[in-house]
Amino acid sequence: MAASRIVIENCAIATVDANDTEYASGYVVVADNLIESVGAGSAPAGLENVVRRVDGTGHLLTPGLVNTHHHFYQWITRGLATDHNLFNWLVALYPTWARIDESMARAAAQGSLAMMARGGVTTAMDHHYVYPRGSGDLSGAIIGAASETGVRFTLARGSMDRGESDGGLPPDFAVESLDDALAATEATVDRYHDDSFDAMTQIAVAPCSPFSVSTELMRQGAELARRKGVRLHTHGSETVEEEQFCKGLFGMGPTDYFESTGWLGSDVWMAHCVHMNDSDIAAFARTGTGVAHCPSSNARLGAGIARVTDMLKAGVPVGLGVDGTASNESGELHTELRNALLVNRLGVHREAALTARQALRLGTHGGAQVLGRAGQIGSIEAGKLADLVLWKLDTLAHSSIADPVVALILGAAAPVTLSLVGGRTVVEDNHLTTVDEDAVARSTRTEARRLARITAAG
Repeated sequence: MAASRIVIENCAIATVDANDTEYASGYVVVADNLIESVGAGSAPAGLENVVRRVDGTGHLLTPGLVNTHHHFYQWITRGLATDHNLFNWLVALYPTWARIDESMARAAAQGSLAMMARGGVTTAMDHHYVYPRGSGDLSGAIIGAASETGVRFTLARGSMDRGESDGGLPPDFAVESLDDALAATEATVDRYHDDSFDAMTQIAVAPCSPFSVSTELMRQGAELARRKGVRLHTHGSETVEEEQFCKGLFGMGPTDYFESTGWLGSDVWMAHCVHMNDSDIAAFARTGTGVAHCPSSNARLGAGIARVTDMLKAGVPVGLGVDGTASNESGELHTELRNALLVNRLGVHREAALTARQALRLGTHGGAQVLGRAGQIGSIEAGKLADLVLWKLDTLAHSSIADPVVALILGAAAPVTLSLVGGRTVVEDNHLTTVDEDAVARSTRTEARRLARITAAG
């Protein structure tokens, strides 16, 4: 059967390939779910079975954005504990989070996914680690929401087994036992993980953090992931307090602790990594361990500025993350492109920290690397999956910025005229085509109020 083709032409193109190839005016041909060709000028003549032509005049075409760290459930607890550091923030919010159920998790995931997708995200991930007893099928609810939204998705099946009585931060009724956490994680991998080229759903093994997880869960979690052939994810080196916690409990800093438990490697990525010394960065580079950089959340919680420039120079894979919307209320990844550049220029490298094109690479190819999918997504190249975003740059907001990449990164948030995931339209004229945004908004408001009532009742 002949391939159905979509032709996008007359637009600026930033391919984010290995050579950072760009076209001032070019085209992309999509055949079914793959990129068939990309180049300068007009699309080839005589293409067969063209089902749609898109005039991209006044637009920039980029790879779809790739989110590498998030907590969807937090969508229904936005705007709380706004003046806290990480540990105090967690202590304040864990009693609320410990009461989420399946209906809340689904609504929160729908809200989180919708906000990201309409802002150019074509591959999302969720690090979900709160599984209160009797809360229902939370993983299934989250994966179902991602399927409805139409984006590629990695569920990092999290877990916690160190409650308050064991010196951890979460309430005891919000944590699982070691055996239950491992069994549930393995069952999630077996049921949902797809390792095919065009997979829409993948699973990672993701114990939450050193201060909410036992050493045995870390070790056995790493063994489980490698036995199953899936990736590993957790939080690392987010705050000074975390480093002090690790040294007090384990007698070593976070990176050394991770290495001792099998948690460094090319199949691992860590969220945040704000407080990394030269030795830590060298260990990540040596082992190929990736980093999910979350600039807005790090600023919101006063965690600090991650050494992204030094990581990239050392060869550490780095992508961008929204993080949970209880510490980044906007819930949008495209704003992280700008914030990554601006925040990192406040650090020691100042104006040499990041360029606009480096920021775009973090949000696309870098994210694909971190999720282990750089062979399929993250750049506009023939043979890769047709995950593409067409950004509108011909309005007042960007009218006097000649460089389209600079306009996208440093200008106001650009509307998304078209977003494709595997050639399927997910966003058209800045609106989702897969879900009803108003219905999602109503659902998330309802579930947020219900959660607030349950928490207040104790």
